[in-house]
Amino acid sequence: MIEKILNRQENSLYVGMGDLVMGSSPDVFICLGLGSCIALVIYSPKRKLAAMAHIMLPKSPNSEKGKPFKAGKFADRAVPEMLDILEKEGVARSEVRAKLAGGARMFAFSPSPMIAIGEQNIFKVTDLLGQYSIPIEACDTGGNKGRSITFHTETCALEVRVMGERTKTL
Repeated sequence: MIEKILNRQENSLYVGMGDLVMGSSPDVFICLGLGSCIALVIYSPKRKLAAMAHIMLPKSPNSEKGKPFKAGKFADRAVPEMLDILEKEGVARSEVRAKLAGGARMFAFSPSPMIAIGEQNIFKVTDLLGQYSIPIEACDTGGNKGRSITFHTETCALEVRVMGERTKTL
């Protein structure tokens, strides 16, 4: 289920933690403060339609099944939901592409695999995209710094701002 857009200014769509949002040109998706989370955009360059999820965790726990949840919270639920949403808009799966950013290891001092949520998110999202044969056109993942991103549906450009670095356009 797509989250209602409460933070919409003109053509800006703010995607909060666990949200999944759909938009079309000239909409601009904005996702602030990504740490271990992944901002995933699945889009059609041809139709200028896109869905973005702010994925927090790689896999939904069994205890969550059957309970209401935010559509973008878990990678294993967000990716198929995004594809379904785009297909309902008439977008063929063969024409979609993906871009992603995030998945940082925010606590680099800890060797604990429980703290390595960023790496787990990256692995799960890329694995699912591979299972669905969705090409990844660009990504900026890993490291140990937070990011904020902007995705422009008109140009399909993903701008990534990493703390302490210049903005990259993917």
